[in-house]
Order: sequence, then C-alpha cells, then structure tokens
Amino acid sequence: MRIPIYQVDAFTGRRFHGNPAAVCPLESWLPEELLQAIAAENNLSETAFFVRQGERYRLRWFTPEVEVKLCGHATLAAAFVIFNRLEPEAERIVFDTLSGELAATREGRLLVLDLPAKPPQPCEPPAGLLEALGGEPIEVLKADYLLVTYENEEAVGRLRPNFCALADLGTPVIVAAPGEEADFVSRFFAPAYGINEDPVSGSAHCTLIPFYAQRLGRSRLLARQLSRRGGELVCRHLGERVTMAGEAVLYMEGTITLAID
Repeated sequence: MRIPIYQVDAFTGRRFHGNPAAVCPLESWLPEELLQAIAAENNLSETAFFVRQGERYRLRWFTPEVEVKLCGHATLAAAFVIFNRLEPEAERIVFDTLSGELAATREGRLLVLDLPAKPPQPCEPPAGLLEALGGEPIEVLKADYLLVTYENEEAVGRLRPNFCALADLGTPVIVAAPGEEADFVSRFFAPAYGINEDPVSGSAHCTLIPFYAQRLGRSRLLARQLSRRGGELVCRHLGERVTMAGEAVLYMEGTITLAID
C-alpha cells in the first residue's frame, strides 16, 4: 500500500517556521491503530488524515500519542494540500470532524479557518499547575484547555515549565498575555499529549480569541505565538465561531509504503 504524505509549515510564510504538520490523503479509512502508528512514526505534533466524501472531507488528527478532537494548524495544512495539489480551482473546503463542521477559504495568500469559539471560564488552579509553570500568573481559566494569563509578553516568553509536572495534570495548558506588537501572545504546552511545546496552536486560539476580544473590546485581532519557530494568526471573533488566518508553505512531499497483511 502506498499513501501520499505532505509536510506543511502552517501559520507562517517562511519554511522552517510556524507549526509543521503531516497530511495524508486516504482513499478509505485505515485501522485506527495504523493511523496512530503513522502519526507516531512522523513524530510531529499532529498528522492529519482525510477521506473525500462527496463534496466534503472527513478529517481526523493524531498526535504521536492520541487522536485529538480539534487541531487548527493541521487543518490549515490539510486545506493547503487540497487547494494546491488536489483541487486547485476550489475556493472553499468543508471538513467533517469530531468538532463538527469546519471550513477553509482563500483570501489572497492567506488561508482562513472557520472554527468553534471556546470561551474560557475562571477556575481554581489544579494542584501543582502554578509551580510547574513558574512566573507570576494573573488568573487561571478553563475551556477545553487550561488558560493561565500573565502581565506581559516578556513574562510569557521567559517561562521554563516543568513538563513532567504538566504532563501529570492530564490536560494541555495555554499561557498568554497582551503583546507588544501583536494584540496578544501565547505559548501552548501539551506534554500529556506527547507534545512539550506546540509551535503554533490553532485549537488554543479557539479559546484565546473570544477571551481577548472581550478583554480588548474588538473582534479583529493579531496574535503571535512565542515558540522558537514562532507563528502569526489574523483572528476574528464571530460569536459562537472564530476565524483564524495564516499562510502555509510546503516543506516535503512523498509516499509512505506499507505492507498490509
């Protein structure tokens, strides 16, 4: 069996920046344990698999450890592959996922994702969270992930978390603050999912966008993720939905060769 594979740097216009994702178009679904094995072999934060179903696509995402319910950067990468390799005339793509219907459109060089908003609510910090992160946080909230806010960009950038302690929490953690050049900045830690620090997380921005839209009093926002690779997102808050736009660049394409008994 031969499976096409692409590696795309998402939320960046420069190769070796943004968040790399593997993308595997399939003719039909493979056993789940095989999808997970491919994702583990790729050893990227996510591998996206999709199967065309009529005019739409069924899309799934796997980290090296688990299948996840939502992944923004690998959705952007999958859209990039469809727009640039499979359907060059398409202007809009619809994905069916564990998080419902997601869509991708083109706006010049930008690819725009339409994803669910996941606004956070204040919560008591789980035992060990603040010690594992360090710094002097302002507040702790939670949606799908924990969100810990800090005073400024410098405070977020200098964090050196204890990843083993964060893994014991069992849930990813977003840290964020108002930005110096962007409206807000963030980092995303998910050691419980096999990813110590994700370079650019679209799913985290499903929570960050409504939070900072409310705090800053406007619906259009520029976001920057402060990982070593870095990435930028052009964001809008639309009530129950958010959009996030970014560029993507192709790093690699090839073929996976599998012997199936």
